[in-house]
Amino acid sequence: MCLALPHRVVELRGREAALVDLGGVRKVVSTALVPDAAVGDYVIVHVGYAIGMLDLEEAEITLRLFAEIGP
Repeated sequence: MCLALPHRVVELRGREAALVDLGGVRKVVSTALVPDAAVGDYVIVHVGYAIGMLDLEEAEITLRLFAEIGP
């Protein structure tokens, strides 16, 4: 089973990396699999890799659902 969460891209770092944010937690991830990602986009992140992209509405729905089942 794999768990991947939507993160917002806040800064591009070279051609294949980005700084992303999830609820105030920021980290650098690889964007090699989503080369079209831009600042402001939402990407699905799994173990340090952005593996897909989401539109804003999809990201908000997903984050809201995770918040409901949260800690």
